[in-house]
Amino acid sequence: MAHIAFLGTGLLGAAFAEAAAARGDTVTAWNRTASKAQALARFGVKAAASPAEAVRGASRAHLVLRDDAVVEEVIAAARAGLSSGALLLDHTTTRPDLTAARAKRLQAEGLDYLHCPVFMGPAAARQAQGSMMVAGPRALFERVEADLAKMTARLEYLGERADLAAAHKLFGNTVIIGLVAIMADVLAIARSSGVDSQAAIDRLRTLDLNAMVARRGVAMAKGDFTPSFELAMARKDVGLMLETAEGAPLATLPAIAARMDELIAAGHGDKDASALGL
Repeated sequence: MAHIAFLGTGLLGAAFAEAAAARGDTVTAWNRTASKAQALARFGVKAAASPAEAVRGASRAHLVLRDDAVVEEVIAAARAGLSSGALLLDHTTTRPDLTAARAKRLQAEGLDYLHCPVFMGPAAARQAQGSMMVAGPRALFERVEADLAKMTARLEYLGERADLAAAHKLFGNTVIIGLVAIMADVLAIARSSGVDSQAAIDRLRTLDLNAMVARRGVAMAKGDFTPSFELAMARKDVGLMLETAEGAPLATLPAIAARMDELIAAGHGDKDASALGL
């Protein structure tokens, strides 16, 4: 089995390290808060005092960190311990342009780096569920493909363009966070209407969101705003939502109303509501 390192053992990184140890890998982990790495000892994970110590002798180092700045800091701290040919596998959600620049620089410096963000939480990481996207040199991906496949139910190689996985991760997180915000507004309207919150959520479950993406989303991507639900009528309905919420704190609807007003003032009121994508 492999000797690997995990740099960053928050909820997700710790789950990955635990799962790798359970598969029989020799796992060393580092975290800025040492106690978080030390807590993994019961799973057979060895805690290291520094990133360089963690990666020493490892064939691959998995980064599960907060942001671009921390990724840069930890890679710099780990370099002294990296073995020749060791792979840096970065699962951090990062900015696409910074990811591309980092990949280009590391490649020029002779370091092997792939960006591998995921759509999964700790429970899914422990059970190798969820999905993982990979962007970077195909030859590097093929070296580690079998190992990454053990970490996830769905492994998708997006190509050699280094920032593609970073962009796709933001696409998905936009939807996840956006839906949470929309559901918060639905619950606000339900409370103001005296409707049971669970009943409001149950109503959302009857909507086919995949069909909406397939129909309106595809049309929006093509720039086709042929109306089936006019923007002006949609704005009227948003007004009803705002009035019904009766001043309750809302996460998204006021901003949607403001953007609709801008588009209607610019002459787009007779287009489909998906003209929000203009």
